[in-house]
Amino acid sequence: MKLIKNCFCYYRKGLLTKRQFFSLTFFFLGLTLFAQGPIKGKVVDVNNIPLGGVSVQEKSTSNGVITDFDGNFEINPNTSTPIFIFSYMGFETLEMTVQNETDLTVVLKEDLEELNEIVVIGYGTQKKGDVTSAVATVKSEDFVQGNVKDAAQLVQGKVAGLTVSTPSGDPTGNSQIKLRGISSILGGSDPLVLVDGVPGSLNTVAPEDIASIDVLKDGSATAIYGTRGTNGVIIITTKSGNYTTKPTIEYNGFGAISTIANTLDFLNASELREKFDEGYSFNGANLDDFGADTDWVDEITRNAYSQMHNVIFRGGSDATNITASVNYRNAEGIFLKSDNERITGRVDVNHAMFDNKLKTNMGFVASEQTYNALGDGTSFNTYIYRQALIRNPTEPVKDENGNWFERDVYFYDNPVGYIQETIGENRYRNLRFNASVSYDFNDNFNIKGLYTRKANSNIRGFYQTKNHVSTVKYGQDGFASRGTDDYRGNYGQFTLDYNQDFGNHKVTGLLGYNYEDNVNEGFWATNRRFPTDGFTYNNIGSGVGLAEGEAGMGSYKNSSKLIAFFSRVTYNYDDKYLLMASLRREGSSRFGEDYKWGYFPGVSLGWRINNESFMDDVDWLDNLKLRAGFGITGINAGNNYQSLSGLTYEDYFLYNGQWIRELVPTRNANPNLKWEKKEEFNFGLDFGFLENRISGSLDYYIRTTRDALMNYSVPTPPYFYGSIVANAAEIKNSGLEVLLNVTPVQTENFNWTANLTYSTNTNEIVSLSNDEFQLTNDFFDEGYASEPIQVSTHRVQEGQPIGNFYGLKSVDITEDGIWIIETPDGRLIPATESTTEDRQVLGNGLPKSYFSWNNTFRYKNWDMNVNLRGAFDYQILNFSRMYYENPTIGYNTLDSAYDLVYGKAVLNDVQRYVSYYVEDGDFLKIDNVTIGYTLPKSTFKFADSFRIYASGLNLATFTGYKGIDPEVNRDGLSPGNDERDKYPSTRTFSIGINFTL
Repeated sequence: MKLIKNCFCYYRKGLLTKRQFFSLTFFFLGLTLFAQGPIKGKVVDVNNIPLGGVSVQEKSTSNGVITDFDGNFEINPNTSTPIFIFSYMGFETLEMTVQNETDLTVVLKEDLEELNEIVVIGYGTQKKGDVTSAVATVKSEDFVQGNVKDAAQLVQGKVAGLTVSTPSGDPTGNSQIKLRGISSILGGSDPLVLVDGVPGSLNTVAPEDIASIDVLKDGSATAIYGTRGTNGVIIITTKSGNYTTKPTIEYNGFGAISTIANTLDFLNASELREKFDEGYSFNGANLDDFGADTDWVDEITRNAYSQMHNVIFRGGSDATNITASVNYRNAEGIFLKSDNERITGRVDVNHAMFDNKLKTNMGFVASEQTYNALGDGTSFNTYIYRQALIRNPTEPVKDENGNWFERDVYFYDNPVGYIQETIGENRYRNLRFNASVSYDFNDNFNIKGLYTRKANSNIRGFYQTKNHVSTVKYGQDGFASRGTDDYRGNYGQFTLDYNQDFGNHKVTGLLGYNYEDNVNEGFWATNRRFPTDGFTYNNIGSGVGLAEGEAGMGSYKNSSKLIAFFSRVTYNYDDKYLLMASLRREGSSRFGEDYKWGYFPGVSLGWRINNESFMDDVDWLDNLKLRAGFGITGINAGNNYQSLSGLTYEDYFLYNGQWIRELVPTRNANPNLKWEKKEEFNFGLDFGFLENRISGSLDYYIRTTRDALMNYSVPTPPYFYGSIVANAAEIKNSGLEVLLNVTPVQTENFNWTANLTYSTNTNEIVSLSNDEFQLTNDFFDEGYASEPIQVSTHRVQEGQPIGNFYGLKSVDITEDGIWIIETPDGRLIPATESTTEDRQVLGNGLPKSYFSWNNTFRYKNWDMNVNLRGAFDYQILNFSRMYYENPTIGYNTLDSAYDLVYGKAVLNDVQRYVSYYVEDGDFLKIDNVTIGYTLPKSTFKFADSFRIYASGLNLATFTGYKGIDPEVNRDGLSPGNDERDKYPSTRTFSIGINFTL
């Protein structure tokens, strides 16, 4: 009909005669009338197993459908002799010309080698069979399902060497990520995250909008990213259309409920009264019985309900396609007034011209996040949770006059009143616009330009009312805080790609340039003593604290730039011998005056042994490839302006009747400040057997970080300030990574696939000093056990691994309940006589190995995923036991505080950091279980697919650890500290649906 309409338009314009118009009209009408009717069919594999989700596309049109779970499809062709394209991941694409058939059986052959699968690498893509570096890919169908926090949790336990943990149940918190250990002292351990090739974050797009996640693990793969590639690179690819996309609407939504995964066993009111009856005398909080029976943790917690809705619109033609999505997520936390609401919208438009030689793309992402503020600038104040734990359970929530029940005890506040008398909101807005143009000069050359503008802003408000404990006990009379931060950045990229085949020789080349600038600025103000609570934080100038010197304010602004030139070449000879080499030259504004630029090379080799002639008779072997690589990456030098000297004004002081502020130095200049340099060797083996029913990879790596940044004390003079950041330390990491994919069962109705990962990591501080900068000793201490213990918890020392707990080794207890300590030289002394010299290594907070086992089962229309993961050979310092497993503290305690220590006596010592509280943290979790059912096509004929599912996260933990959860904070240089008042981890159950129209 479209052709007939065009003919009529040409006739009206005088481009066709009347006879020509009628001739063409009847010709095209005849084609329409004699075109085939509906064509039905079924798609199966070579074993006659139906294939659901296969794309059936009529060639050169936008006409297409997807097979249902049983492999069936029905399509109305647009032509009398249509050509259909059948495509499905893991199978060879098939083109079929249909003449008079109306009922088809289509057999797809499995792509046994999987070598044509495309994986994303730095600034481009590569066939999986040609990859010579350590690269892992996880597709959306293999993601962790349910109420995940961010993109990282989608691949939790899916990639060997990549550890993703969620130690906090805070709905605003992100996952912790580590790849191949800790390689820096001051530089952090987070990988570089790229979203569609542009630097971003784990929350740039909604998890439901992600099509795949690629992880670049070794130095040869990440060297092309220079100073940002040391901790690995995570490349997020979003869902998008193609130029023959059938118009579709995809919906995914769920409702979820979260509860505390585990609770600490504290004395309740009746148990405390039993202790009174047993003759225990208390002081402080538990001095008296106040007659109530209050579960303080229950008073401030709830069953948390969450919901998520995601809609994706896709459509297009042979010239233009568009993908648009909107995601709404509202997650309650288990604590009152703890929540997180986020809405994200995304639009992505592609347009092709000049026979698809010129391709353009424009994309826009916008999100707004809003959550309550129970802390100044934070979602939840963990001090509230601590107060609920230690609160006397015989106290009421309110007194007889309806006021919050408070007592004049040091650091002892009513947690319910603390929450209810706090008002706050944080609101974040994120915007990202990107545009790109690429042109194919021919089959060999392509040029592409990309520009991205990013902007993030937030505004926050926080208010404690006149009835807040800060007023009731400390006379604050209302406190308000207001602040805002703003970020804007520009990212530009230009690349020239080349590829050419010469017989058995295949060569690709890449030349590129990228520019990035970032600006951060913000302002904050505080005030107190307000005439009314009515304005909360919205009239901060009305407080009289400004006149009494009790108000504060501040502002800041900083910027940085990064410029780089990069290149890469790959070579493939006869699909046997493979080479990849890259070089990046990068300049950073953070580097010192004498080291503005750095070079970052990478090279890797591959040998596909299975393609050698001497392997022709080995039928059971599908893939065997040896890999070896070396690369140098870096970490950008410290903070902005770290290489420059700095000055600031200190607080006011009174001099000759005038208030004066002193200008003092805060930072020494260091013109030699440069990038941390990580050198990494990687040796790998990829394999596949028995038609790839068994496949996987092995990798062993050795990485050495040289010129690691440290903060050193220096004399004044000649220096202006007492410390300086310099490149002087050295760190070494090594480890083994194993990935095994197995298909144990594959029949017509039942399929079971399993994925196992295992990884190890060991690290060592080789050196903390060099010829120019030295520490006073060969160590420094990290971590902190706060009041009243007030000691460091870890020691970082040359020749030792990062993460060592360092404290007193307890081996016994006296009859009167005092710890007995074993000194490093073997002496046994009472803890009351110990000194800091008696401390020693008590364990290590970083796991030596990680394991995961992911299983997918499919039976007819049913599917089930079961994911298990664990961490082994590490220790945890249990702060809750260290602080609350002691009957002398004057606050509420754990039930176990009254147990016999070492079977001898009840503890009667002050709170101390001793090895008794350092526990083994080994665990195995049933982390995610999802059960789904795909309804038959006949149920909802309007839908291409319709699936319902139920999912659970953090379902069960098998461990000997006595705390809430053995998955604790492992960031920084004091990993394994299970803080006493951290936000507890949660267990979540979800029910959801997803369908495609």
